[in-house]
Amino acid sequence: QIQLVESGGALVQPGDSLRLSCVAPGFTLDDYAIAWFRQAPGKEREGVSCISSRTGSTYFSESVKGRFTISRDNAKKTVYLQMNSLESEDTAVYYCAADFPDSGCLRSTIFDYWGQGTQVTVSS
Repeated sequence: QIQLVESGGALVQPGDSLRLSCVAPGFTLDDYAIAWFRQAPGKEREGVSCISSRTGSTYFSESVKGRFTISRDNAKKTVYLQMNSLESEDTAVYYCAADFPDSGCLRSTIFDYWGQGTQVTVSS
C-alpha cells in the first residue's frame, strides 16, 4: 500500500549535519512531487523544500537556502533532505509529503500522502 516513512532524525549540535530519508515503497517516485515540511512547538507547519520530477526543479524556503539540499533516488524510491550547518531554529518534526499527479511544487499544491515525521533536535 502507498505510504511514506521518514527516518534520520536525531539530536545534534549546532553546526552539525543530518540527512533525512523519505522512503515510498509503493510509489513510482518519478510520478510524484515530494516535499519536506517541518513543525516546531507553537509554530505553524512550514514548507522546507520540494522536488518536482515533472518540472525538474527544486525549491527551498528562505530560512534553509544554501544549507539544505533535496535529492531523489528513483530506483531506491527515496527522497533525501541533506541538512548542513544546522541551527537551533531548525529543531522540529520533519515530514515528507507526496503530490500525485505532480503539480510542480506550487504554493497551492495539496499533498495527498504524508509520513509520520521524524524528530530533529539541534541543541548544545
